[in-house]
Amino acid sequence: MLYFEMFRVFFMIGAFTIGGGYAMVPIIEKEVVDKKKWLNNKEFMEALAVAQSLPGVLAVNLSIYIGLKIKGYKGAFSCMIGAVLPSFLIILLVANFYNKLADTKIVDKIFKGALPAVAAVIAAAVYTLGKKSKFKYYHYIVAILVALSVELLNLSPIFLILVFGIGYIIYKKLVLSNRRGD
Repeated sequence: MLYFEMFRVFFMIGAFTIGGGYAMVPIIEKEVVDKKKWLNNKEFMEALAVAQSLPGVLAVNLSIYIGLKIKGYKGAFSCMIGAVLPSFLIILLVANFYNKLADTKIVDKIFKGALPAVAAVIAAAVYTLGKKSKFKYYHYIVAILVALSVELLNLSPIFLILVFGIGYIIYKKLVLSNRRGD
């Protein structure tokens, strides 16, 4: 019955979380770490790091990794189906009614009203992850610089991730090794 419980947890998260991957992270953490105790905090942060580094949807990657860690391939499949199925069903439903509802004022107001809430949930998730990752003040400065570079300078996020990643490797090798006398 654990497979069904895993499916149910991720189905509920997928069905009731608006805002996508990062908005889901605190909810997934609360369910998986705090309530179900399937993972501890360190394991969850590792799962999150792996899920973020893979291509694809963060919440789906996270569900697959968690399922794999808990119950192997069958667990990964159960969690993944639970995470994906609500969006799939909602998209099917919306697609059937979209042409009739897309231009209505009420739908427009709902989407405009949801945007600030979604942005706030994502910002809160980023802040929480930063605290748990033990970010220093300069990590936040780099994050802000990257965000501004993407938005204002229209630079590729992939390019910036590579530049800052390689830059940090060089910094660790050259600067920190010289400080220790290596």
